[in-house]
Amino acid sequence: MTLADLTPYLVLVIVGFLPNEVWRFLGLVLARGLDEDSQIVVWARAVATAILAGVIAKLILFSSGALANIPLSVRVGAAVCGFIAFLVVKRSVFAGVIVGEAVLLLGGYFFAQ
Repeated sequence: MTLADLTPYLVLVIVGFLPNEVWRFLGLVLARGLDEDSQIVVWARAVATAILAGVIAKLILFSSGALANIPLSVRVGAAVCGFIAFLVVKRSVFAGVIVGEAVLLLGGYFFAQ
């Protein structure tokens, strides 16, 4: 394996990963003394949750690429099953993602157009 083979990965780390990590580290340092129940932290958490919900809704309802080949009912069902698993397994994000992905893959396999 040569350096030319690794160039795309190096560019990805330098351009994609490192600039984001600077802001994460800065946020960690600046948020160190904030009260978790303060109004600004609650507001920031609500905005972040709303943005994430919007991205998930867009991916489910207006899919592109290979995901667009999976029927809408399967995509919605996978999201619902993932959410139920999240609640049942003590609010485990990992369980929700695994169950949602499994339902999506199985539904895509059996019901793809």
